[in-house]
Amino acid sequence: MVTRHLRPIRGGQYDAPPQRHGWREFRREHPLLFFGLVLGLIGFLVVDGLLLYKRHRYLAEASAIRAGLSAVERRQADAILARNESRLERFRLELELLQRQARLDDRLHLTIAVDSGVMRLEREGAVLREMPIMLGTERAVGRAPDTVRMATPRGTRTVERVLAADSSWEVPEWVYAERGLPAPDARILRGALGPAALVLSGGTVIYSMPVAGPLNDSSYVMPGAVRARADDLRAVTPNLRPGMAVYLY
Repeated sequence: MVTRHLRPIRGGQYDAPPQRHGWREFRREHPLLFFGLVLGLIGFLVVDGLLLYKRHRYLAEASAIRAGLSAVERRQADAILARNESRLERFRLELELLQRQARLDDRLHLTIAVDSGVMRLEREGAVLREMPIMLGTERAVGRAPDTVRMATPRGTRTVERVLAADSSWEVPEWVYAERGLPAPDARILRGALGPAALVLSGGTVIYSMPVAGPLNDSSYVMPGAVRARADDLRAVTPNLRPGMAVYLY
């Protein structure tokens, strides 16, 4: 049995506790909000229905294709899928080991979380500075037949050069082609990589936007490279030395 506590009012009478409003009262008092909630619910149901339909169609198409394969072709397809799954699992494990190695490194080092777009100056897992970055998209650069696939850098690198505003760097010819600019004969430019930059082993560069040259465009990030803010790079470069580890995962 539930005892209801009534509040005394004037005259010795008691008033009833406030009544809870149901959906009907809510709809009457807030019609626009109620209508928006209904539309949102309908939208979620429609999206779920489309996803289920696409999944069903994909499974049906996969079954039809598999049914048309011979036994040998089916075994080959299964082997390819198994290899791809194994490769993805191995890649995931390598990235996890790389992150663990970076956390345990007691020396000053840089870590770059590619998917998060963040670069950190760390030591023994302690973050000394966190910096937002932008990465160039993966694509083939150059002119056929001398094209090169510029991939997003991952793995362990070391710092080879620490560049300042007056340091020189040779701009690749394909950068001018991508920017729609004629490549000059002299492509070694002072300050080409901005006020501060790093050249890593393997040719990967971490640069800031320069005041002149083909990389002076906020909407363009060199493929296969990392671009950071000039203030961030200027703040950390005094602590960086050739041979320092850089973990990209």
